[in-house]
Amino acid sequence: MKKIFVIFSLLSMFVFMTACTSKNDTQVQNIPQDDSLVNDVSVDAESTPEPIYAKQIKDGRYEITVDSSSSMFRVVKCELIAENGKMQAVMTMSGKGYGMVYMGTGEEAVKATETEYIPFVLNENEEKTFTVPVEALNIETDCAAWSIKKEKWYDRTLVFKSDMIPSEALELE
Repeated sequence: MKKIFVIFSLLSMFVFMTACTSKNDTQVQNIPQDDSLVNDVSVDAESTPEPIYAKQIKDGRYEITVDSSSSMFRVVKCELIAENGKMQAVMTMSGKGYGMVYMGTGEEAVKATETEYIPFVLNENEEKTFTVPVEALNIETDCAAWSIKKEKWYDRTLVFKSDMIPSEALELE
């Protein structure tokens, strides 16, 4: 019995020492279950292009991509419209769960008037689209999305990307 106790003690000590000194190559992150808490777009600072403003793009329509901080707010197609020194984007959504958006945070949306909300429009394929103003490409932009089902605003961060715009359409200095 004494031998079993000694072996068990040595084995326990070995396991404890191994656990304390071993390298853990996997990193565990606490991912919030509530999608409203997820609002960061992680981008490598060195590979992030410079912001591009409306005055730097020739008037026209350009297909672009949009990064979203939430998989629940997925833009499947986006057309950038540059016209008279202003830009707007027509975002086609993957689903039908959002009824309107507000360019700002959810907290700001709660305080805004209904005239400041951007309602969806169904396109020819019966997909929801939102036409939103775009301050600049390649920068993080706050966007609150109204959930029809939950009846509340969710904070999202969007990045309208310039990587698909032809170089001849850009007037960079």
